[in-house]
Amino acid sequence: MWRDVHRFAAGLLLTVASTLGAAAPAFDAPPTPARPVVDVVHGVTLTDPYRWLEDGKNAEVAGWTRRQHDATVAWLDANAPPVARLHDELTAYFDRDITQPPFFRKGREFFYRTRKGEAQAKVYTRLDGRELLLFDPLALDPSGKTSVGRFVLNRDGSRAAVATYSRGSEITDYRVIDTKTGEQIGGLMPGVGSFHWARDERYAFVSPRTKESIDKQEPQRCYRHRLGDDPKADELLIAMTDAKDWCSVYEPEEAEVTVFETGDFYSNTIRIRPLGSGVEPKTIYSSKEFRANAEFRKDRIYFVTNDHAPNFKLMAASYAAPEFERWQVLWPEQDTVLDGVDVTSEWLLLRDKKDVLTRVWVHDHSGKRVRELPLPELGNVTGSSYDIDKDVVYATVSTFTAPGKLYQIGGRSLDWSLLWQDMPPLDTSQIESKLVFYPSKDGTKIPMFISYRKGMKQDGANPVFLHGYGGFNIGIAPDYVRSWATFINRGGILAEAGIRGGDEYGERWHDAAKFGNKQASFDDFAAAAEFLAREKYTTRERLVIGGGSNGGLLIGAMLTQRPDLFTAALCQVPLLDMVRFHKFLIARYWIAEYGDPDKAEDFAYLLRYSPYQNVREGVNFPTTMVTAGEYDSRVDPMHAKKFVARVQNHPGQADPFLLYMDFDSGHGYGKPKEQVIRDREYELRFIFSRLGMR
Repeated sequence: MWRDVHRFAAGLLLTVASTLGAAAPAFDAPPTPARPVVDVVHGVTLTDPYRWLEDGKNAEVAGWTRRQHDATVAWLDANAPPVARLHDELTAYFDRDITQPPFFRKGREFFYRTRKGEAQAKVYTRLDGRELLLFDPLALDPSGKTSVGRFVLNRDGSRAAVATYSRGSEITDYRVIDTKTGEQIGGLMPGVGSFHWARDERYAFVSPRTKESIDKQEPQRCYRHRLGDDPKADELLIAMTDAKDWCSVYEPEEAEVTVFETGDFYSNTIRIRPLGSGVEPKTIYSSKEFRANAEFRKDRIYFVTNDHAPNFKLMAASYAAPEFERWQVLWPEQDTVLDGVDVTSEWLLLRDKKDVLTRVWVHDHSGKRVRELPLPELGNVTGSSYDIDKDVVYATVSTFTAPGKLYQIGGRSLDWSLLWQDMPPLDTSQIESKLVFYPSKDGTKIPMFISYRKGMKQDGANPVFLHGYGGFNIGIAPDYVRSWATFINRGGILAEAGIRGGDEYGERWHDAAKFGNKQASFDDFAAAAEFLAREKYTTRERLVIGGGSNGGLLIGAMLTQRPDLFTAALCQVPLLDMVRFHKFLIARYWIAEYGDPDKAEDFAYLLRYSPYQNVREGVNFPTTMVTAGEYDSRVDPMHAKKFVARVQNHPGQADPFLLYMDFDSGHGYGKPKEQVIRDREYELRFIFSRLGMR
């Protein structure tokens, strides 16, 4: 069967509709009453006509949201018809038997597995040569709307704390289970945001996180909890005073210390005290500007830090002298970006990134470079972890045309051996990718990956989807095209722009689009669209742009600043009201990225680009599909609702502006497979229809 699908997809030719570039079919948007609220903020008078849509619990808001979504689905069904074999290809990719990469503890193997027809992944182990089902979220919730979050093993792997969450809310409940029988030990621990085993394993370090605490933006607290006891008896260890800050307490597997960490999104303080002691913890690192990520090993502490090193450096300290002033530099800051470190019994394996591609270097424990460690195949190392018990490093190697393969690297021998790989039923044999660079508005060179079918011609006739993110130190890297293969195999081009705000070139690249510099990421993305047209990959009429979360903010800014560059947009779970973003859910964490609207200086630059406040009358924005999740505990769906209402009702808007809601999900995590397939198919149908692809 799949050979037939592949042959069909490979033989498809792009057909451009004769109406390409013309106005989209009309959309009869459900009415939205304007109820203006006038605020004076830092001397600026702002009128918010759709403030009432912020109350997601209100029955009128719920009814309005349902009518908007239903109208969107009706428009998509009429004007973005099903694409031949697309549903079958997506179903075959998402709904199949798949075993995820294994993880290990004391020689025991654990893994997640989903069978064809099952809505969610279950947790298994391998015991005495046989597979054993340990945890089944479908047994808790046959509807498939409950999924497994974290799976936290104790030191010997005999027990695990299992987190579950419902409808993608990311608000987790924990259960402790026996990993030989799967039986639950003790009662449910509801509303726990994080869980770390204490060394004696009679206790755990927990941080409560409930819907109520998120809605109220309560500052985080960390407790010592005796397993099986009433949480009211928990010992308070840390109490933050601002919801933009976090705390964590844990006891490393090897080191004889208890660690207390606090910080905001980009800086931290680390304190330690001897295991079992009640003395005041000693501060070994503290900064309001930089961060240090610590790995506590038996005889030494390793730190990856950007402290006065935007490209990061590796440092180490002894337990006898752990203060920052006495740390030793093992890998000084380089021209390339330090991307990861694994410490084996014999070696330091350091991963750096040069022009968004990774390399692995072997150093001895004193920091002396020994040699480069060649990858087992052409690709990029996207993640790694060290297994203390087996003295091996697990490394994931990814390419555009093959999903990540899990390799094992010997801690002494440094030999690579393939441990796991996925074999998805998507044809990528005719897909190739390349890295290009283009100038931004200020002349800065920006990297961009472009994936396309072999034989693609740069004649300006190609349909292109341009994606971007540009924030939170998250950048682009070679990664499997996944379901985008269905788009590329039909003649589309996928472009991924490495705009400023990410980690492509270290902290300087991130800082260049943070706070009042955020406009740089928008300029970089606009320059990507201009480059694709100038180099004849496409034209404005054949370009759709998209992004989610912080990338949704990017798309909102493109709509309000440069709607002339593209024909349509996909704006997913977006941040759009940047004047009020910090008042909802966990968004105070992001003040360290965007700034604080309660401060006049920050408010001024946020107001300049905030999409919701910059909808210009008389401008017809390109056809746009805005998606949101009703149970999103990260980005409040009010952003999407208010923005859609404002665009739909401003003078000059003629093209459809659509709101597509997930009523049983959140920020995109934990969806049942059926819902994943349905949502993805609608997104691709929207893109295909606006690009004139059949």
